[in-house]
Amino acid sequence: MNHSKRDVTVGEWIVAFLLMIIPIVNIVLLFVWAFGSENTPESQKNWAKAWLIFWAIFVGLNLLLWLIVGASILSLLNSVALL
Repeated sequence: MNHSKRDVTVGEWIVAFLLMIIPIVNIVLLFVWAFGSENTPESQKNWAKAWLIFWAIFVGLNLLLWLIVGASILSLLNSVALL
């Protein structure tokens, strides 16, 4: 792998942060920066990988929370129906 050792400029970081505001584009760009482009600086690759890990944890915890809430609601509805 030929990781670029150049520094990311402040302007490039600002553009990256602005692009992260755009839905769908942000996820695609994170994957491109993390795994795709050979010209992406190593610090930006690591930043993108860290965000993808963070999002995976967030989505997993969110899914777990919704499963717990859904199971609680179903349990409540079953107990009310049995009365």
